[in-house]
Amino acid sequence: MSDDHVYLSLAEGHEDSDARWAFGTGFEDPLYGVSTDVPEGVDRAELAACCLALGDDALVTAQRLAEWTTRAPELEEEVALANIGLDLLGQARLLYARCGQVDGTGRSEDAYAYFRDADDFRNVTLAELPNGDFAFSMARLLVLASARLAGFERLAGSADPVLAAIAAKGVKELTYHRQYAAEWVVRLGDGTAESHRRMQAGLDAVVPYLREVVTAHDAEEGVLGVLHQVAEAATLSLPDVPGIAEPAAGSGREGEHTGHLAPLLTELQSVARAHPEATW
Repeated sequence: MSDDHVYLSLAEGHEDSDARWAFGTGFEDPLYGVSTDVPEGVDRAELAACCLALGDDALVTAQRLAEWTTRAPELEEEVALANIGLDLLGQARLLYARCGQVDGTGRSEDAYAYFRDADDFRNVTLAELPNGDFAFSMARLLVLASARLAGFERLAGSADPVLAAIAAKGVKELTYHRQYAAEWVVRLGDGTAESHRRMQAGLDAVVPYLREVVTAHDAEEGVLGVLHQVAEAATLSLPDVPGIAEPAAGSGREGEHTGHLAPLLTELQSVARAHPEATW
């Protein structure tokens, strides 16, 4: 492979692309000095729904990444995946907090994370699927990070100053998430015959969920463009994506989920529900 790695070119245009673990090591409050008042003309219901859906995507994806702890191929990757999960948890906390401020309930971030059932979640389906092997998890992370990054780049210009600040911080984190996943997709796809086979299978497995992800984030170019670029560098074939331009129906955004989400939430929420008033 040449020195012009695909994952390096993906990071172009982001000044802080060399940063690692932006949430875990950053001590600046992204909302410091930002007014929490909802600007005139901003629909509170739409803003709350947006924050809730993006928060759910982040929380569920973070929980799946946490499942790689003690199971990742190498200690370095275990730490990397845990830190990416921490980035997403940080985003979820901020988004849930904003949702509680604008939806009229005044609920806390814990209430959204721990005391809702699966039918109340609005994450995309791809986020809740079991991890599969490492290749599938990297293909999934590449798709989710690419879509979320494209969406956050747009939301950084939101009329709501809080959502804009959350998105601006998230762009720095998601740029690395996408870079990390792309690096592994290329490494596995352009590696041994077995790693190539597994990476192709992982890519094939995420394609049926692309339409929902692209629709949820309005990120067709941001996702498909990246996938084509990475697949070419990885010597992989990108399967056709049927109906990508059609609106996704019956998706996780509408509260329709697979049977995989409820067990994930049961594990995530067990301590909080067993001891709802506990503090530590």
